[in-house]
Amino acid sequence: MNSIGKQVLNALKNEISELDYTRYIKQLQFNEEESKSNLAIFSAPNALIANWIRTKFADKIAHLFEVNTNIKPTVLINVLSSTITPSVTTAPTIPAERAITSLLNPSYTFQNFVVGGSNNFAYIAAKNVSEKPGVVYNPLFIYGGVGLGKTHLMQAVGNVMLSQGKTVIYTSVEQFLNDFSRHLSNRTMDRFKDKYRKCDLLLIDDIQFLSGKNQIQEEFFHTFEALRNENKQIIITSDKKPKQIGGLEERLKSRFEWGLVADIQPPELETKIEIIKKKCEINRVKLDREVINYVATIIENNTREIEGILSKLNAYSQLMGVDITIEFARNVLKEQMAEKRSNITIDLIMETVAKELNVKTSEIRSKSRNSNIVYARRIAIYLSRSLTPNSMPQLAQYFGMKDHTAVSHTMKKIQELMKNDEDFKIKVEELSNKVSMDTSE
Repeated sequence: MNSIGKQVLNALKNEISELDYTRYIKQLQFNEEESKSNLAIFSAPNALIANWIRTKFADKIAHLFEVNTNIKPTVLINVLSSTITPSVTTAPTIPAERAITSLLNPSYTFQNFVVGGSNNFAYIAAKNVSEKPGVVYNPLFIYGGVGLGKTHLMQAVGNVMLSQGKTVIYTSVEQFLNDFSRHLSNRTMDRFKDKYRKCDLLLIDDIQFLSGKNQIQEEFFHTFEALRNENKQIIITSDKKPKQIGGLEERLKSRFEWGLVADIQPPELETKIEIIKKKCEINRVKLDREVINYVATIIENNTREIEGILSKLNAYSQLMGVDITIEFARNVLKEQMAEKRSNITIDLIMETVAKELNVKTSEIRSKSRNSNIVYARRIAIYLSRSLTPNSMPQLAQYFGMKDHTAVSHTMKKIQELMKNDEDFKIKVEELSNKVSMDTSE
């Protein structure tokens, strides 16, 4: 008889493409011995496949378990011949059971976190907390958009403390709620309190989902108080700062601000490039500088996209037996970009260019010869010709130019600059993809 894990993977086969199933899901192994009703553990052959499955299919897998068992478990994807504890040479041996219950991703370390202007403050704060837990910044509240590194920083602290033999609990609000409901139904609330109130570090993701849930807010308040009174460290993440979370009790908002509130902003282009380099190094994917720069310009603010793009490029490269060149990358990702660009207009391009280059749209369409405005105008014309179906005569009319030859001259000038100036080329591609992102929002 097939284990529940195999049944779930077989069911998943009917919900995804045959290519995705063969390339990724078929390579998963279910760990029946260590899995529990609320924890499904799988092993993947390498980090790239593991990360791809976590990003794309973990939610589907959890849902299918719930359909079959009425319990939605946390899905853990490990790498074969790899432990769940972080690879730290000075760390003592940690019992496997403790490591598993922490549910930490071993690749989420400070060494693997790329620091830039957009996340430096949160990084320093988390590093300080890892060195003096319960002493500085308690709680540490990290907020920012999806895929910017909040969970990575949170778990990096957890991995440091786990390597020191500390008890670490990582959970989402959903899992906290599920645990609470189960223990309440089973009349085992003492066990619930022992778990969450006697750890050395509590990491709780997406606290905004406490909104409107009064009973669980009450329980979390008491958990928070118990831990902080014992000088145990608490780290919380959210998509917004405490004051902006609606449906949250004022006493919780005020306590979340007792320690330190740190934000993470969308990464600048240079940081995106460094993140891609680091991901390539970790996952052993070979990309040259031109491809790395291209990928940096097409990803949105969510840096988790990088994992999916690298996995896609690497898989296609292996299947076709070719190297990943810039032409290859553009071809593989063209559908992804075409979908983003389907609703682009000249007005949208103008608004994006004006905003990013700090000029007015009226100035771009004016006769001004100011160097900054000429620079913006040329880029706007180039993007309008590249991203919209408008003809050169139509563009000449829109931009108030003499005729289509002026547009042609501008196109040649931009193409020449892009060929000879790598930084300029990256800037134009970044603007091109910002336009594309605006259409998908």
